[in-house]
Amino acid sequence: MIENITIKDFATYDNIGIQILDLKKVNFIYGANGCGKTTISNYLYDNSDEKFFNCSLAWQSDIPLDTLVYNKEFRERNFGKGKLIGVFTLGEATAEQVKAIADKTEELKALKADGIKKRETQTSQIQKKETLENDFKEKTWTKIYKKYEPTFKEAFTGTLQKESFKNKFLQEFGTNTATLETLANLKQKAKTIFGEVPETITTINPLDFERIIEIENKKIWKKIIVGKADVDIAKLIQKLNINDWVNQGRDYLQEDETCPFCQEKTITLNFKNQLESFFDETYLSDIKSIKELKQEYNSLTQNLINELNSLETNQKDFKNSKLNIDRYSAFLKTFISQITANSELLSNKVKEPSRSIKLISLKEQLDLISELVVNANAEIKAHNDIVANFNTEKNSLIKAIWKLLIEEYKTEITQFNTVKNGLIVGIITLKTQIDAKLIEFNLLDLEIKNLSKNFTSIQPTINEINRLLKSYGFLNFEIVPTSEEGFYQIQREDGTIAETTLSEGEITFITFLYYLQLAKGSISEDSVNDERILVVDDPISSLDSNILFVVSTLIKEIIKEIKLGTGNIKQLILLTHNVYFHKEVSFIDGRTKKCNKTNFWILRKKDKATTLQSFLMENPIQSSYELLWQELKNESPISSLTIQNIMRRIIENYFRLLGKYGDDYLIQKFATKEEQEICRSLISWINDGSHSINDDLYIELQDRTIETYKKVFKDIFLLTNHEGHYNMMMNINENAE
Repeated sequence: MIENITIKDFATYDNIGIQILDLKKVNFIYGANGCGKTTISNYLYDNSDEKFFNCSLAWQSDIPLDTLVYNKEFRERNFGKGKLIGVFTLGEATAEQVKAIADKTEELKALKADGIKKRETQTSQIQKKETLENDFKEKTWTKIYKKYEPTFKEAFTGTLQKESFKNKFLQEFGTNTATLETLANLKQKAKTIFGEVPETITTINPLDFERIIEIENKKIWKKIIVGKADVDIAKLIQKLNINDWVNQGRDYLQEDETCPFCQEKTITLNFKNQLESFFDETYLSDIKSIKELKQEYNSLTQNLINELNSLETNQKDFKNSKLNIDRYSAFLKTFISQITANSELLSNKVKEPSRSIKLISLKEQLDLISELVVNANAEIKAHNDIVANFNTEKNSLIKAIWKLLIEEYKTEITQFNTVKNGLIVGIITLKTQIDAKLIEFNLLDLEIKNLSKNFTSIQPTINEINRLLKSYGFLNFEIVPTSEEGFYQIQREDGTIAETTLSEGEITFITFLYYLQLAKGSISEDSVNDERILVVDDPISSLDSNILFVVSTLIKEIIKEIKLGTGNIKQLILLTHNVYFHKEVSFIDGRTKKCNKTNFWILRKKDKATTLQSFLMENPIQSSYELLWQELKNESPISSLTIQNIMRRIIENYFRLLGKYGDDYLIQKFATKEEQEICRSLISWINDGSHSINDDLYIELQDRTIETYKKVFKDIFLLTNHEGHYNMMMNINENAE
């Protein structure tokens, strides 16, 4: 069956269009002329036409059925040249043969029902799988992507949509073999790799301070440097501990014998010789050494300070510095203060060589600074290695990041895959079963078609159409086979072809009867039993009121079969603009107002665009009690069939509502046998629950008989003391006399 219809961007349907949702077995669509009913029927006839590009159909279980459409185009296609293509139905077949076909047809229905059930189960499994995947997609997006996107956004390149992220996540779970790293480590790497494209960093020159330490460790700094002890003057100098003072005073000795201090002639040649002997070559060599070492030490340390200060300045300005600049600055400050202290000690040693000094060791501080430099260079090397092999390192980092993510969500992924794989296995199993059922169905369907070919004929269709024509009073023409095999034509009683002399209403009625036969059979003998959908668009537009009731009765017979599930017609979509026809064909009975197998809609045209209103099971055009009386008051000629139905409906509505008048009670109110029979005929349909027309009531009655019906109808109200209601509904003024 058709479940939903969408019509838009064509004719009176704008780009929003309409959606006819939740179609049932029986569907009534009411709409005035020009509101777009024929557009719907034409689309259902041929939805492959490119003009319906934006329209769509949804089939139950995705199984399309043959759709047979009746509208103006149907009449033109099938009666345009005055002849009709033959319709095959089961003809010369024995009861046993018909039963064999029927049994196999029922078996085919069971196969189809089983296949549909399995397909529905498969669809349910597919929907569960889609729901599972959507839920998993939302969870991974919320719990993983949103959590890590600010830090690892570049690792998610190409997966910035929920679906792609989910797919990548599952793919990595199955293939990622990277080593699991800590989040902190990955964040640190990401700063280098996911920031600006990194550049090579120059390594820091290692510190060279071996010579400084070597000078510091010279024993001369502790050595007491004094003159030669075996010189006469030595005893006095050493006793007075004036070695350094005397040595400095030597620089002030003049060429003559004048003492630089007392200015007396006391500096004899002997005294000078003794001074020279006291401050011998050893002494002078030591003095020279401490002066040279001091100068070298000061020069080396100053150069090192300059180098370290320059390094500090450069690293502070370098945003990608790997040096721990805070610790470096602290160590450097201590180092400079130590050098300052050592410089003062060295100066004192030069001034007073006889003193023993101990320099502050710079090794510990230089080792600390050197360690910082070594660590920085190690990081620089690692950084430069990354730069040298950037793409490889970047890919490795991305792999490591995904490894961390899937490890964090490992339990959920495993559970998801288990459930999903179970659903996939079920879906594949069901598909295998469905395919097997389809093969079995096609083989059985072919067998039925072959059996039907042996017993099908177009003659039963001719007989049935002619019977219906006579039953409804069309006595001056009939359907006969043409000389061309497989076609019909319309022939008058005198044998002439009636193609050009038929009225519009007669042609419409004949083609509708033909359509009904086509609905039960087929123009192809091998598809007589195929299931189908009927779409009926205004079948009474050119018919008079006498035929309206006949057509509605025929359609209601089809509706009854559809609701019971018998026959090969599975769904009806009826479109009409005629209010009375709509009421008549949708009427169930006087008690049942709704049916869960029926839905109603109204099409309206507003501002040149068609809109649709759904009423579900609620008939928007209810059977109107007043409308029935209005038809009864109509002065124009009316057939006995129509008037009998109107009267029957009024009696059913009115007296059943009172609830105390049985059928026999009403009949016994009449004195004559004739009047009792007429009353019985009016209400007989109520007794057996059928609204079909009895064969003996098909022939048009004379006006006298119609008047008799009217009299009996009126007497029912008179004899039951409800004359006042009759007069009110017929607009009869009781005081008019």
